[in-house]
Amino acid sequence: MRPANLTRPIGSSRTIGTGLIIGALAVTLAAILVPVSLFGESSAALPRNGVTDDGGGTVSTQYGPLTATDRDFVRKVRLAGTWELPAGRLAEERGARDAVKTAGEHLIEGHTELDRRSEEVGRALGIPLPNQPNAQQQGWLNEMTSAGSSAEFERVFANRLRAAHGKVFNLVAQVRAESRNSMVRSLATRANAIVLDHITVLEDTGLVDFDAL
Repeated sequence: MRPANLTRPIGSSRTIGTGLIIGALAVTLAAILVPVSLFGESSAALPRNGVTDDGGGTVSTQYGPLTATDRDFVRKVRLAGTWELPAGRLAEERGARDAVKTAGEHLIEGHTELDRRSEEVGRALGIPLPNQPNAQQQGWLNEMTSAGSSAEFERVFANRLRAAHGKVFNLVAQVRAESRNSMVRSLATRANAIVLDHITVLEDTGLVDFDAL
């Protein structure tokens, strides 16, 4: 009896080997392409820290290059004042706790200064600035004015303002670190100190819900 042939045909082994090589190459290629799609051009196109690109590109000024991020930052500083100043005044009027009244005073002082500085930068660099809150910010003010009690007002005030300052703090740091425009960088330097001060006094009220931030 002829013994059974336990070996596979040469052609079959070669086919399997080729398939394994092709499969390995496909996996390797996928591993290379995935980081490109996640961290390359696709992610670079996404705005950082909520920056809105006005499509104006980078322009030259006597104070240095002015980018879309720079312009958006200056507009956001002014926009913050359109609702945080009224919120500070409400805190002085409706706040029952001394810490809430103090936070209101800091908001008024800080945004009065930032309003003046942002307007100076806007005039010098030709950046149109907003003069009223956006719909979301007006909604936050409406929550405060419609609060049925001092306790409810204080809770809304502390949490809305603390959440807003926490978000803008990242943009301030980015602009301060990256801007090559001396006027914008100076505004970011001052805004950094003022926003941190506001975060601190709002937390000092003892009303901030950190789990909800």
